[in-house]
Amino acid sequence: MRYTEAPARRAELLRRLQTDGYVSCAQLAGELGVSEMTIRRDIRQLQVEGLARRVVGGARLAEAGRVPFERRNREGTAEKRAIVAACVPQLVGASTIALDAGTTVAPLAALVPPGTTIVSHSVPVITACTLRDDIELLGLGGIYQPDTRAFAGPTTRAELESLAVDVAVLSATAVDDTSVRCASVLDADIKRAMAASARRTILLVDHAKLGARASIRIGPLSLVDTIITGAGAQPADLARLRDAGVEVLVADASEVASIS
Repeated sequence: MRYTEAPARRAELLRRLQTDGYVSCAQLAGELGVSEMTIRRDIRQLQVEGLARRVVGGARLAEAGRVPFERRNREGTAEKRAIVAACVPQLVGASTIALDAGTTVAPLAALVPPGTTIVSHSVPVITACTLRDDIELLGLGGIYQPDTRAFAGPTTRAELESLAVDVAVLSATAVDDTSVRCASVLDADIKRAMAASARRTILLVDHAKLGARASIRIGPLSLVDTIITGAGAQPADLARLRDAGVEVLVADASEVASIS
């Protein structure tokens, strides 16, 4: 049977994962009558949703429930390090930088130039900043969210709305040529406020999040000025983002040496 509609195809992919625990991209493409690229995109979307885990040649069933912060922090470490390295030069000259919650953004706390003021609601970012005596930290309070290891809610948003920062560095669950998305209403609210407070907004996302989907819309693509992603990004995904008018930078793994 040919599965041309994405929802039906992903439902079948998930059914097979739940039955067998593993699917092969090549085998599934042949059986469903689509390309391997299509299957890889489906797997990528299921991974974003926390339902599958990509492995060489295919996918395995993800553990039940939302992907824990600790596992997100371990996955794609080399790519995340490259993205962070590519972001550092973009922060030169910024005196006040807002850092979003997220496993890709957090390492920037240790790398911003001395004399910088950091604004953040992220506990990992705040913790890293307390280890430095050459920067100023403005920690935002609110309701603690275990999934993101960050504070959120009306108090957090109000504090952001009272500030003006030079650069905001955001994370997201998914981005395409029309919108930036995440998986939490509270998280989306804070990301919007952070972007609104900044003169320039940079989005850090690994390549698996390009063209993926997530349930909560943070805002239009125009919310961000620059996207920094990994070298695994598909040329078609990059082209669509650039055609939509956003600056896109692709991080090279060799740049990691500059922050090691």
